[in-house]
Amino acid sequence: MSLPIAEARRAFAPETTFLNTASYGLPPLPAHEATLAVERDRAAGRLTTGQMDVVVARSRESFARLVGVPAERVAIGPQVSYFVGLVAESLPAGSTVLVADGEFTSLLFPFLARPELTVRSVPLERIVDAVDAGVDLVAVSAVQSADGRIVAMDDLLGAARAHGARVLLDATQAAGWLPLPAGRVDLMVCGGYKWLLGPRGTCFLTGTAEALAGLPPIAAGWYAGADVWDSIYGGPLRLASDARRVDLSPAWPAWAGQAPALEFLERVGVEAIHRHDVAMAARFRAGLGLPAGDSAIVSVAVPEGTAELLNDHRVSAAVRAGRLRCAFHLYTTEADVDRVLELLAGRVIVDATA
Repeated sequence: MSLPIAEARRAFAPETTFLNTASYGLPPLPAHEATLAVERDRAAGRLTTGQMDVVVARSRESFARLVGVPAERVAIGPQVSYFVGLVAESLPAGSTVLVADGEFTSLLFPFLARPELTVRSVPLERIVDAVDAGVDLVAVSAVQSADGRIVAMDDLLGAARAHGARVLLDATQAAGWLPLPAGRVDLMVCGGYKWLLGPRGTCFLTGTAEALAGLPPIAAGWYAGADVWDSIYGGPLRLASDARRVDLSPAWPAWAGQAPALEFLERVGVEAIHRHDVAMAARFRAGLGLPAGDSAIVSVAVPEGTAELLNDHRVSAAVRAGRLRCAFHLYTTEADVDRVLELLAGRVIVDATA
């Protein structure tokens, strides 16, 4: 049964006007309680590894349903940079990687750390046109962390396919509110602690079977085994035959909270969340006299001291790349938006774009 936005909001209990999901998401109360319950069980000696295997499986399956891919093509780990590092290691020396200027460094540093790769950086607006026969991989965020700009995903996938390049899409600032062409992307990585509302320490990787098979399992451990509990001692190497071959062993409390958070998002639905989030961002933009946009993240230039003013009035937002960044998710209300607009009234908004 679908869950209306108005009803879904009752599952959250923020004590601030929270416009900071681009930094971290708020957990639905059942997910928050599930995270705490694991630690209570551990302290009491009641925790079992079987319980934890179940929540990891639930998380993998729910994420797969949310983005529209088979669960056997989803790997789990702790951070984006781990999976990006596997992609970087899979590239032959001399490969060229195309990235966007100012890209989030978890998507960038693993490639720069390999000096035998060539990394080309162009403005996001030019990245589709910059794909040519010399590009082996395009690594780009679906939504830019700093300012919420959305890459032209369909155009990018078409250009990459036309020139024989692969695409690595970072969906950390997108999955959970923005519909994604996950089934058509070579590789897609997504941290779970922002728009997917999980605790910090969860991350997903998905992609085509061919692209996933090309990743080197250089950090393989027991959790990547074909049969996890028969893979904890001794050789020979016996990895899973699907995406689990690059799994890392899970931080249990994080995955205990991630599973119910994802299932909660499934009940609300990405399309409904997308409509709501963009509507809240549009209300904010209109109140500031900004042009319309298509993102749930709005970045504006503000006078010095604005962030402190908002903080003093219990408004949670962030400053990124020298600009105020506000992010609107399913727990944001019209009253939240109007309250922030009132606080910003009369303040000079300079060069407000994005």
